[in-house]
Amino acid sequence: MPSLPPSLHRLALRIAQPLRLRWWKLARVTTTGCRVVVENARGEVLMIRHTYYFPDAWMLPGGGVARGEDPCETAVREVREETGCRMENAVRFGVAVERHGGWTNRVHLVAGTTADAPLADGREIAEARFFAVEALPGTASPLWRERIALWLEREGARTAPNCPSDI
Repeated sequence: MPSLPPSLHRLALRIAQPLRLRWWKLARVTTTGCRVVVENARGEVLMIRHTYYFPDAWMLPGGGVARGEDPCETAVREVREETGCRMENAVRFGVAVERHGGWTNRVHLVAGTTADAPLADGREIAEARFFAVEALPGTASPLWRERIALWLEREGARTAPNCPSDI
């Protein structure tokens, strides 16, 4: 099946996302996802801007964990899909429960490294860039700043991988 042109793909995402969030709220859904702190050799953190979901805000890469999928596998997959970067040394460093006015997201926090330069797909992701931790963009929300601070606090976790090494 041929994929939609990028402009139609972005339009579909902008229409579908509010509907999905409304349904989750009404149905009181609990989702499982992951957020990923990806570090490059300079110690900078990878952040993305979506084309459809808070398009002005910089966020950490991530997404939904598929049924039966390991969160580290999800992290590797999502980083690759969203930015083209191959993530290595995946490490779980926490789990957070986010309540969103009716629906709940159980978020696995995963960190890893990459030697790749990010490239936004132009469909779901408008922009992907590395930022120094002390110079995060102004539109990075307090939630993402908290996740990065937690990762920095758990520095020792970066040297003790606890995710499958063959992903």
